[in-house]
Amino acid sequence: MNLPLELHPSAMLLNPMAFNVAHALPELILAVGALFLLLFGAIRGKESDGPVTEIAIGVLGLAIVVILLNAHAKAIVFDGAFIDDGFGRFMKVLTLVGSIVTLLMGQSFLAREKIDKFEYPILVILSTLGALILISATGLITLYLGLELMSLALYVIAAFHRDDRRASEAGLKYFVLGALSSGMLLYGASLLYGFAGTVEFAGIATRIAEGGASQNIGLLFGLVFLMAGLAFKMSVAPFHMWTPDVYQGAPTPVTAFFATAPKMAAVAVTTRVIVTAFPGITLQWQQLIIFISILSMALGSFAAIGQTNIKRLMAYSAIGHMGFALVGLAAGTQEGVQGVVIYMAIYLTMTLGTFAAILSMKIGGRNLENIADLMGLAKTHPGMAFFLATMMFSMAGIPPLAGFFAKFYVFNAAIHAHLFVLAVIGVLMSVVAAFYYLRIVKFMYFDEAGVPFDRQSPLLQGVLTITGLLVLALWVYPPAFIGAASAAAKSLF
Repeated sequence: MNLPLELHPSAMLLNPMAFNVAHALPELILAVGALFLLLFGAIRGKESDGPVTEIAIGVLGLAIVVILLNAHAKAIVFDGAFIDDGFGRFMKVLTLVGSIVTLLMGQSFLAREKIDKFEYPILVILSTLGALILISATGLITLYLGLELMSLALYVIAAFHRDDRRASEAGLKYFVLGALSSGMLLYGASLLYGFAGTVEFAGIATRIAEGGASQNIGLLFGLVFLMAGLAFKMSVAPFHMWTPDVYQGAPTPVTAFFATAPKMAAVAVTTRVIVTAFPGITLQWQQLIIFISILSMALGSFAAIGQTNIKRLMAYSAIGHMGFALVGLAAGTQEGVQGVVIYMAIYLTMTLGTFAAILSMKIGGRNLENIADLMGLAKTHPGMAFFLATMMFSMAGIPPLAGFFAKFYVFNAAIHAHLFVLAVIGVLMSVVAAFYYLRIVKFMYFDEAGVPFDRQSPLLQGVLTITGLLVLALWVYPPAFIGAASAAAKSLF
C-alpha cells in the first residue's frame, strides 16, 4: 500500500518533529509572529503602532494561506494532544477571517480614541493562537491550555480603553466570571480524568463504552461541569451573564472580535468534545444540549426586545444565535454537525457586516450606539441602510437570504433526529426574534431622518458590501460551500 509521504512510517521515524510541526504550522506562524511583533513594538515604541497592526494582519493572512495550501490527511500529532483534520481546518479559517476583518475594521476607531497601541494586535494574535489550539485539542490538557491562552488575551483587550469606565468595568466582569468558569471547567476535567483514567477524548469514549453510563456517574458530573465552562465561552444561557455588559462596555472593535473569532473556537471545541469523547452517552448529553439551546434561544429572543443600545442588542442576538447553532449539535449526527458548521460560517458573515455598520454610526467623529440613531438612515445613507437591512433580514431567517439556510440546516438535522419539539421551539423563537430585527429596518426606512452620519469609510463600506453580497447571493450557488461544510463534518466522525 502506498501511503502519502506525511503518513509514511519511515518519514515519521526519520523526522518525527518535522511531521508534528507540519500539522501545526499555522499555530507556529502565529506564535513566532506574536513574539516578533512584541520585540518590534518594544524597540520602536510609538512609531510601531500602525505597522504592527498591518504586519499582524499579514501574519493572520499567512496562516490562512498555509491552512488552505497544506490540506494534509487527518493526523493526530504531539503524542495524541493535537489533531489536524478537515473540521479543524474549516473552523480555523473562520476564526482567522474573524480576527483579520475585526483588526481591519477597528483601526480608525482605535486611532480616533487614541488607543491604537501596538499591544492590541499582538493580543488579538495571541487570542487567535489560543483559539486555533483549542479547535485542534484532542485532550483535556490541550483544551485548557488553548482556552486560557485565548481567554487571558480577551480579558486584557476587553478593558483596553483604560480611560473609559465602562471598558474597565467590562474587563473586570469578564475576568471575574471567566475565572469562575475556568474553575468549573477544571473541576469537570479533573472528574473526567479521575473516573476515566485518561485526559484524551478517545480514551474517555473507550472508558464510557466499557463501563456504561449507569456505572459512570462521575463521568456524567464531569461532563456537566466541563460543559458549564465551555458554555461560558460560547455565551449561552444560563452562563451568558457577562455578555451584554462586556459587549456594551468594551470598545466596539473589541466587541466585534468577541462576537466572531472566539465564538468559532468555542463552538468548534464543544462540538469536538461532544462527538469524540461522549458518543456512548448520547442521551445524557443530548438532554443537556437541548436545555441550553432552548434557554439560549428564548433568552436571546425575548431579552433583546426592550434593548435601546445596539451593541447590547447584538449581545442578546449572539446568545440566541448560539442557541440556534446548538440545535444542530443536539441532533448528534454528521448532518447536525454539518448544520453547526454552516450556521457558524453564516453567523460570522452576518456579524462582521453588522459591526461594520455599527462602527460607521458616528457624527462629528463621535461614535453612536443607540438604535434610535438609525432613524431615517435610508434617506441619508441608502447604501448603508440597504446592506444593514439585509443583515437584519438574514439574522431573522427570512428566505432566500443566508440566515434562512443557516436555520434550515440545523432544524432539518433536528427533525431527522426526531427532535421535533426542539425544532418547533426554534422556529417559534425565530419568529419572536424577527421583531427586534425588523424594528431596526422600520427605524431606517419609515422614520424621519435626524442628523446624518459622517461619511462611511471605504474600508467599512467594503466590509459591509462584501458581507451583504455574500448573504444575498448564497442561494445562487451553494454547492461549493455546503460541500466544504459536509467534508468538515465528515472528518469528525
